Amino acid sequence: MTQYIKPLTELIQRLSRLPGIGPRSAERIALYLLKAPKDQVQALSQAIADLKSSITYCRQCFNLSESELCSICKDETRNKKIICVVEEPRDVSALEKAGRFKGLYHVIMGAISPLDNIGPDDLKIPHLMSRLKKNNIEEVILATDFDPEGEATAYYLAGQIIPLGLRVSRIATGIPVGSHLEYADQATLGRALEGRREFKI
Repeated sequence: MTQYIKPLTELIQRLSRLPGIGPRSAERIALYLLKAPKDQVQALSQAIADLKSSITYCRQCFNLSESELCSICKDETRNKKIICVVEEPRDVSALEKAGRFKGLYHVIMGAISPLDNIGPDDLKIPHLMSRLKKNNIEEVILATDFDPEGEATAYYLAGQIIPLGLRVSRIATGIPVGSHLEYADQATLGRALEGRREFKI
């Protein structure tokens, strides 16, 4: 990569650390920003600053929120007897775009991964269990990814939740094995939710 003056080089290095952006892409973005109108660059800078100062996590479900409770948890029209468990806030967004699910969510903030030293207590699973015991929940839908970590997490959750006497279902495998929810199209996600099956252990 061509060597640039220090401010541009530093920006390229920082951009290249972002997921999915390699050194060449980072260089193109940095050079674009250098040529862009000043107000456009300042607006981008402000949006990034606002991202860190204005967005938090919902105290109930751990979805992204601008207040103590997210818009989904505050929505009185949602079915509060069904909770869909997902790994990340982006999965909530993907499922909401499908437009088929009208219950609540719980984001566990990752998946169980012994190789990465991530166990149940490192995730928001204890919060989920507490929530299930305190509220009048009838069904829990496990919508973790269909990769090894997501499957292991689903089996662990089912083992913890079924003894509580709740119905536990898994979204249908219309989602390809080894894939992530965020990459699935809306129709596939909708069918996966509708074709969910009861979880057996």
